[in-house]
Amino acid sequence: MDYNEFIESKRHTAADFGIKCLWLPEGMFDFQKYITEYAVNKGRCGVFLDTGLGKTVIELATAVNYVRSTNRPVLILTPLAVAFQFIREAEKFGIDDIEYSKDGRYRSKIVVCNYERLKKFNPNDFDCVILDESSILKNFDGAIKTEVTAFMRKVKYRFLFTATPSPNDFVELGTGSEALGYLGYSEMLTKFFSNNENNVVSTLNIGNKWYLKPHAKTDFFRWVSGWSISMRKPSDLGFDDGPFILPELVLNYNEVKNEQNQIVNGQILLFNGLAHTQSEVRNEQKQTIEKRCEKAVELAQGHEYTVYWCNFNAEGDLIEKLDKDARQIHGSMELEEKEELLLAFYRGEIKKLVTKPKITAFGLNWQRCNHTVFFPTFSYEQWYQAIRRFYRFGQKRNVIADMVFSDGQKRVLDSLMQKTEKANELFSSLNANLHQNFDIKSQEFNRQIIHPNFLSHGKRTVNNRQLRAV
Repeated sequence: MDYNEFIESKRHTAADFGIKCLWLPEGMFDFQKYITEYAVNKGRCGVFLDTGLGKTVIELATAVNYVRSTNRPVLILTPLAVAFQFIREAEKFGIDDIEYSKDGRYRSKIVVCNYERLKKFNPNDFDCVILDESSILKNFDGAIKTEVTAFMRKVKYRFLFTATPSPNDFVELGTGSEALGYLGYSEMLTKFFSNNENNVVSTLNIGNKWYLKPHAKTDFFRWVSGWSISMRKPSDLGFDDGPFILPELVLNYNEVKNEQNQIVNGQILLFNGLAHTQSEVRNEQKQTIEKRCEKAVELAQGHEYTVYWCNFNAEGDLIEKLDKDARQIHGSMELEEKEELLLAFYRGEIKKLVTKPKITAFGLNWQRCNHTVFFPTFSYEQWYQAIRRFYRFGQKRNVIADMVFSDGQKRVLDSLMQKTEKANELFSSLNANLHQNFDIKSQEFNRQIIHPNFLSHGKRTVNNRQLRAV
């Protein structure tokens, strides 16, 4: 491979996007048909739909359309243990040319696999790739994220489906734009954002270095709406909410007291206060593991099914010890073992499940369960996705979510509430600017280069242009 071929291999495929929608399955809701047609016609699209609104059937219908148009296979990437839901949903809508591949081999035109198994596939075999719950990429290490991005770059048709498009950090929308082949991440930052290093005191901006320019807000959301479609409820797009009106979500706040003295910068404090930094919060969590786990198991009593969401292995180990009905999913388990446990809980064979949001908080449907215990962190996305495993279309009972935290973690809860407001702002802005494009126009420099007089000692001609020579 020479240098020019190397550079060409790094470029995004430059081609017209989209095809005409050829097929829609019977049984789809009107808003699902509308979104499917929009995405298929777009060709490269971010689909930001709240949980339980039918992303799976829309992805399947999109895949069928591209199979029929290109006669080439379509790859759907999913979180762990979600692939079987695609197979079941495909059967419901009469889609039979589909299979779940774990080893890179397949015979069907629609291929479903987990993100972790992507390395077994060749991008040259596909014209279309669909990422299910694409925001989960933030939970993977850099190697998997790089692998997914590189895989998509040479694929002609690309789709991102997620329920939480960066609700607490608009900057992350740039990674979606770049993956789809639109404006690059760095280009987006320079056009719509400014750098702000003075962000320590804000609970909302922890870890954020960039903020959206006030005068660029309207144009930013118009630009995002130009390559995406968003909806939290059918009425956002002018359709009837009907059966998508959910029962009540009951949030209970359960505080335990930290009896140990906090340690800050290696110094033991005489009196405990609120944890401020990530390290202080983490220390506060570790000091209260036993109390929080005991409270969690106490709250789960009387509920037939419960999911415990923890953050440390020590928490999961202790809960599994205290609750004899609980089974824990470890990060070190083999993929097959994790899938078996998740399927067993889905089928009702396991009554209590202990897991972490970064492992299983995406894509799974657990309407069988209506109770959960959650140990909060600063991550709004993990909190939202965890709750929406139960609180989604098809849930007939009120969902009870018990948040268990120590008295020093109040700032964590304040941060989650602020991020909830910002998530609502994001969806409102996207929906308000739906289908309003903001064109990114590039400008070429075409003025004559004039060197200062003190550098010139004569003239010479280069490429038929007069330049002053030094």
